Amino acid sequence: MATQHTRGRGAADLRDGQTWSVTAHRVDTAALERDLRREVDGEVRFDAGSQGAYATDSSNYRQVPIGVVLPRTVEDGVRAVRVCREHGAPVLSRGGGTSLAGQGTNAAVVLDWSKYCHALISCDPERRTCVVEPGIVLDRLNAELSRHSLRFGPAPSTHSHCTLGGMIGNNSCGASAQAFGKTVDNVRRLEILTYDGLRCWVGPLSEQELTSVIERGGERGELHRRLREVRDRYRERIRAGYPDIPRRVSGYNLDSLALEDGMDVAALLVGSEGTLATVLHAELDLVPTMPHKALVVIGYPDVAAAADAATELRAHCDPLMLEAVGGELAHFIREEGMFPGSLRLLPRGSSWLYAQFGGQTREEADEQVRRLLSGIGKSEQDDDVAISDDPAREKRMLHAREAGLGATANPPDMPESWSGWEDSAVPPERLGDYLRDLLALFAEFGYERPALYGHFGHGCVHVRIPFRLKTEPGVLAFRRFLRRAADLVVSYGGSLSGEHGDGQARGELLVRMFGGDLVRAFGEVKDLFDPSDRMNPGKVVRPRRLDSDLRLGPDYRPRTDATFLGYPDDGGSFHQGVLRCVGIGNCRSSSGGVMCPSYRATGEEEHSTRGRARLLFEMLQGHADSPISDGWRSTAVHDALDLCLACKGCKSDCPTGVDMASYKAEFLAQHYRHRLRPVAHYSLGWLPALAQVAGLAPRAVNAALHTPGLGELAKRAAGVAPERDAPRFARWDFQHQWRRRGSAPPRPGDPNAVVLWPDTFTNHFDPRIGRAAVAVLEHAGFSVAVPEQPVCCGLTWVSTGQLGVAARVLRRTMRVLRPWIEAGTPVVGLEPSCTAVFRSDSRELLPHDEDAARLREQFHTLAELLTERSPGGWRPPELGADAVVQTHCHQHAVLGFDADRQAMRRAGIDADVLDSGCCGLAGDFGFQRGHYDVSMACAEHALLPALRRTDPGTLVLADGFSCRTQIAHGSDRRARHLAEVLAAEVHR
Repeated sequence: MATQHTRGRGAADLRDGQTWSVTAHRVDTAALERDLRREVDGEVRFDAGSQGAYATDSSNYRQVPIGVVLPRTVEDGVRAVRVCREHGAPVLSRGGGTSLAGQGTNAAVVLDWSKYCHALISCDPERRTCVVEPGIVLDRLNAELSRHSLRFGPAPSTHSHCTLGGMIGNNSCGASAQAFGKTVDNVRRLEILTYDGLRCWVGPLSEQELTSVIERGGERGELHRRLREVRDRYRERIRAGYPDIPRRVSGYNLDSLALEDGMDVAALLVGSEGTLATVLHAELDLVPTMPHKALVVIGYPDVAAAADAATELRAHCDPLMLEAVGGELAHFIREEGMFPGSLRLLPRGSSWLYAQFGGQTREEADEQVRRLLSGIGKSEQDDDVAISDDPAREKRMLHAREAGLGATANPPDMPESWSGWEDSAVPPERLGDYLRDLLALFAEFGYERPALYGHFGHGCVHVRIPFRLKTEPGVLAFRRFLRRAADLVVSYGGSLSGEHGDGQARGELLVRMFGGDLVRAFGEVKDLFDPSDRMNPGKVVRPRRLDSDLRLGPDYRPRTDATFLGYPDDGGSFHQGVLRCVGIGNCRSSSGGVMCPSYRATGEEEHSTRGRARLLFEMLQGHADSPISDGWRSTAVHDALDLCLACKGCKSDCPTGVDMASYKAEFLAQHYRHRLRPVAHYSLGWLPALAQVAGLAPRAVNAALHTPGLGELAKRAAGVAPERDAPRFARWDFQHQWRRRGSAPPRPGDPNAVVLWPDTFTNHFDPRIGRAAVAVLEHAGFSVAVPEQPVCCGLTWVSTGQLGVAARVLRRTMRVLRPWIEAGTPVVGLEPSCTAVFRSDSRELLPHDEDAARLREQFHTLAELLTERSPGGWRPPELGADAVVQTHCHQHAVLGFDADRQAMRRAGIDADVLDSGCCGLAGDFGFQRGHYDVSMACAEHALLPALRRTDPGTLVLADGFSCRTQIAHGSDRRARHLAEVLAAEVHR
């Protein structure tokens, strides 16, 4: 029988027909939306943008939802389910949207709890329990619990953005499950809501308590009575059919019904993937935090040998985690330039085991490491052993393990790799032999160089596989492989899933693991909770085919229009760039790094990097049912990208290297092709040219821009936010001041020559920074040259999507700099965003220009030049000052900050480099009308509160013009450029 690839109807169909066919039901979507808006005090969205953003999770699957509801309270969620029941609409409860098996996508009404329903309701430190709402993120929960020295035990790699509701739905684990077990082992009780309206708390009951509940009757009693019947009917099959391994996540937890004394319905529901009931509240067990940790890494010749050794290690220790990194994963990490420092810390070997220990004291943790090494006959002096009890060093060492999913998603010298068989588990003592057979199966199917890693202490292995999901033969091979792999893991007494659940990827394979009787029992349990099959239908029970609803598939035909940018890292393809996003969801984190400031400000999926990537995917219209039907002219995609700050944080912080700033620029270029643009694109996008004109009469321009009434009219005409003050043009620009200096500049080829780049912001607004840089460079032994012609990197045209103009401007700049480029003279930039254009964007704009390629190697930051290329070795005066530092986003993402740290150390500056994310101004973004609130919300996320806490005598450093402007606007502090601070000491 030919493979069928079925898909749900899309948003375009809804607008035409106003009905939605789901299995045998038809839903009047117009009436459903109307009633949801009337009954639910939350956000109800049936628009194309929301449908596109929620059409997939982190899996291979895609189903366009009916609509999305973001309930403001748990009670709103209850009302939303009731309205869906009245209309016969299916429901999908969703957490962080990172499911890898397809359980987070469905043709249903999606309930996203994460924006509003994220409270810690209560905490009982004595009992070590807490009660939470389903949308609370794990890291946020643990941060709130830290004052009690408690935490929730399981910690998936998505801990910065996964929700407790999602963890309960998937029975999440993570590395810490080695010590604390799976989520099911840490859930005490659940408050649930069934599709038919039963709302109650469920949890463990002794046989006597179970009888009492049944005798009290009512819907709750009836549910428990029928569950007892299922249990009694299948008790022996349950006991015989469930593998006794630490990482069995597949199937419903029917074993929780067949306890020695009674049953635990809460445990039954954990891992049921939203197919049985909606979780409203959860009471969780907590564990004490470990204030001190120690890590040992041991090298092995191959990944199977590491798996063999894991059993021996466990015989000598009881670690917090016992993880593995295979050689191919390390290779991909190295090839992609991810965490190079992490790999350098690894000991000799081709694969590695990581064992971490915890204690109330450092000595307690260290002693466990010594005891382990002694037990296996090794010493910390061995070259295949590395240890650490320093938290910062441990974090760096662990980066290689945590990079797994990102490094294997788009390996540079491999075909695209996908989930599908990413977390099988076997008895830990049999893992080595299982891996050898699994590697042979990969070879048989031609799936080359699988990068294995995972939780080897629990026998769970992770891998992404280069399935050929764009061709019919490839999809058929995908199906055959999964069936063979399922039989293999079952032959080892293992589980199809050891962490990520079944969903659609493994639902139809459950019969191979559990047999027909237990799968029938799953169906009976499903019918008890959800007789109309409206809760996340088609997953786990009566599942849709594992090769249907594919995000790609043989019928995937995206548009391939000519683009303005070159996308050299993606084979010249915008589409391949968009496919970099595999839904990991790091862009939904709430702290640390830069990505994604607009999500942190709004809490909106479509304003995350992932949400925007999903909408661009839909815009390319690879599927007939795409909700985005108007391509590059899409207003839904435009609205989602409008709040992208183009900070480039995702370029470095996204594990797969999504560069949304470039995708936004491309979209704007296509969207406004042959059309009038917003006025801000002309006023702010053409700022370098306008600044040249303003330089003819800066006093008059400043007076006009700052005169009450006239200034407001000018801002309105320019599309500038009325809350913003226009920056003042300098009386004399830096290039003018340089010409008046009158000194003979060096010639190209002079050994100590350096070209100081006069960016628009330094040149026209802050020329004092240019003068300061000259003083510092000359003090360091350089001979400084400054281009005297008007030059520009094209940044403002890039950020507003005027890419044709940007390319022309950049080519003109190359002609001006050509003598210096040919001579190999270093060029130093003072404005990080402009420097980043030469180091990164020029490769996209001019992918085949040799001068641009040469200049990328010659362009440096001030700190890089001083610390790495100073003629006599730079020795600055000792400043001896404290400073807080706001790193520019483009410096974080493209340039790096290590040289700046080194320069500040040499100058005696004790620098507190803020981990505050984007300042929120982000070039033209914060100046554009309509962006002010989001811009200031980004600043208030961390930057401005940190400045308010800072002592008035502490220096504030910010090399970015945007950062300094935002700091001046939002605080009473004046930020200074590093050049100014160093020059002040040079002049003493």
